Amino acid sequence: MKAFTYERAKSPAAAAAAVAGQPGAKFLAGGTNLLDLMKLQIETPTHLVDVQDLKLDRIEPTADGGLRVGAFVSNTALAADARVRRDYAVLTRAIVAGASGQLRNKATTAGNLLQRTRCPYFYDTNQPCNKRRPGSGCAALGGYSRQLAVIGTSDACIATYPGDMAVALRVLDAGVETIDAHGAARTILLAEFHHSPGDTPHLETALAPGELITAVTLPPPVGGHHVYRKVRDRASYAFALVSVAAIIQPDGSGRVAFGGVAPKPWRSDAADAALPEGATAVTARAFADARPTADNKFKIALATRTLAATIAQARPA
Repeated sequence: MKAFTYERAKSPAAAAAAVAGQPGAKFLAGGTNLLDLMKLQIETPTHLVDVQDLKLDRIEPTADGGLRVGAFVSNTALAADARVRRDYAVLTRAIVAGASGQLRNKATTAGNLLQRTRCPYFYDTNQPCNKRRPGSGCAALGGYSRQLAVIGTSDACIATYPGDMAVALRVLDAGVETIDAHGAARTILLAEFHHSPGDTPHLETALAPGELITAVTLPPPVGGHHVYRKVRDRASYAFALVSVAAIIQPDGSGRVAFGGVAPKPWRSDAADAALPEGATAVTARAFADARPTADNKFKIALATRTLAATIAQARPA
């Protein structure tokens, strides 16, 4: 780990100003991803701004009947909240499917959204990686790509977004509230929060330099049967090969988002519209532009089977 300086922020705006005003600065909250990357010298911040004292750790109702989840609410607290379990059950199920109990106790809502890919070539500093060193190339393109993305990729990057929580938030149409160095607030729809790689895979989100996430907003509940299904190489503590977050209504309509298949949570309006037709119709539309490799082309068939099992779970006989 390389040397860095450290400060504890007094307010969200002050935290944003501190990071925006110093090249190489990073926010520190739970640290479950950042500190690991610092130990491997993949992340080498020159300055850390600790935001854990900012009291952004409440889950509160919104005026329109939804919920506002503070940026530093732990994954454990969010999954266990009675309102979330009742009205946004897909979110609870997605969170519990991820990591371990110890990590969920420490990991935060904002940090979960910002976690970086687990692509093995990103983690191997001897290999070229456009996420780690822009312009250096992508070793995964000619390497072993079983775990990597089949859609939403580019010639510069085929890494997947690794999280579970954001896949559920995508199907819930969540928003991300932020504040910048000047104290200006805005809300970014989760659909627009994570970027596709294009020619700049190191620019992973819509956040401006120094912009701090303050909360995630959940719209009013939509009812229906909530299911999160995750397929992985072992039963626990593993990232998804394919995951499905779905909300299925009694008439067969609903919403579906996929994880483990793209650089961001993957959802398609055309795929949602096909839900009454069944899993094959949904995945045909969701993966219409897929560019799988020989190693990971199985993911598309696996997504179809996983969605079929999800639909069956949501519509018990």
